[in-house]
Amino acid sequence: MTGLPTVAIVGRPNVGKSTLLNRIVGRREAIVQELPGVTRDRKVVEAEWQGREFKLVDTGGWMLGGDDLDEKVSKQSERAMLEASVVMFVVDVTTGVTEEDSRVANILRRLDQPVILVVNKVDDVAREPLVWEFVQFGLGDPWPVSSLHGRGTGDLLDALVDLLPPDLDAIEAERQRKAEEDQGAKVFSVALIGRPNVGKSTLFNRLIGDDRSVVHDMPGTTRDAIDTVVETSEGPIRFVDTAGMRRKSKIDDNTEYYSFVRALQAVDASDVALLVIDSTEGITHQDQRLAERIDAAGSPIVVLLNKHELLDAKQRLDLDYQVSQRLAFLGNSVVLKISALTGKNTHKLLPALGEAIESYHRRVPTRKVNEVIALAQASQPGPHGARVLYATQGANDPPTFTLFANKELPATYVRYLERSLREAFDMGTTPIKLRVRKRD
Repeated sequence: MTGLPTVAIVGRPNVGKSTLLNRIVGRREAIVQELPGVTRDRKVVEAEWQGREFKLVDTGGWMLGGDDLDEKVSKQSERAMLEASVVMFVVDVTTGVTEEDSRVANILRRLDQPVILVVNKVDDVAREPLVWEFVQFGLGDPWPVSSLHGRGTGDLLDALVDLLPPDLDAIEAERQRKAEEDQGAKVFSVALIGRPNVGKSTLFNRLIGDDRSVVHDMPGTTRDAIDTVVETSEGPIRFVDTAGMRRKSKIDDNTEYYSFVRALQAVDASDVALLVIDSTEGITHQDQRLAERIDAAGSPIVVLLNKHELLDAKQRLDLDYQVSQRLAFLGNSVVLKISALTGKNTHKLLPALGEAIESYHRRVPTRKVNEVIALAQASQPGPHGARVLYATQGANDPPTFTLFANKELPATYVRYLERSLREAFDMGTTPIKLRVRKRD
């Protein structure tokens, strides 16, 4: 999405900003619920209208005079507004002009960027005369829409596209993107996974060098999966901050359920998962379950023991023992002891990811693949005369091998051959896919 003009959707809580974003992109991208303050982080998605592409930024609602978290969310909204090419100011026709709306309008009038005044929840003709009450904001004529039903959104988007700056950057970005696709380029994706309040968002902000996710000591602050591509010494890496994951039995509202689903999707789509654990609480049962879920998805795992600086010598020894016992099934996964807050040892993360990336992209000559398979079969023949006749690596990202066998291979024997390949080519915890084909 680099180079595309940005459209920020701002306004106080519960006026329908996330519903408008979902209507524009044509899918349920932002979490929507009839409660104020559901959206807390800035969420950026790509949208298109009449062939014109742009970025939509869904922000948390302006909650002036609220608590500490409200203030942080409001600052995120202000930042998105200042960085935008166009601002869409959303108000609610059913509540009329409020003091919060007026304060936001005062700020928006001082902007250099064009502002579109969107009056939402105009679900029928009877409500249209009510929109003119908002003319007092001095932001031009209001645009009546119904985000829920789609009424008036087409005319609104026509007006929006006319206000966007020339998209020369977008054209160049698209050209580069296609060139990268032609060369087989792939952005490596890294998901930050963990229970609520273990420090994922703090680590995410440190990794991307930007105050992107709202950081607060209230569990469950991150509701959507937030991602950013960062140029690193290991090439471009997409870091994805996910909502804290709890047991399904502990999930008691629709918003948290959708956050849980997004986190699982991020795990399945990632190339590497960073399992963030709160060192002060040790390895909990839920940490074990998350590690099992990531392992089942086939993603290599880097275990990050956050807040490690808060432990004394005895607690550190006890934590090492817990890791060796409760996460033993992760094998040789890298374990880093870090402090997301102070940055201690976070410099070791990129080299660890670099090794995972190298293994992920690795290609092995067919001759060497067959040598390893032959040695493995000589050491441990397949049961009931089962034998691999020929093997080759058909793909990478992750390494994928095709085994041609004389008969069906038991799952246990396939895992044995997988382990042999992993050890022979030093692939660490990188997932390996084996496809077995029976040859007559």
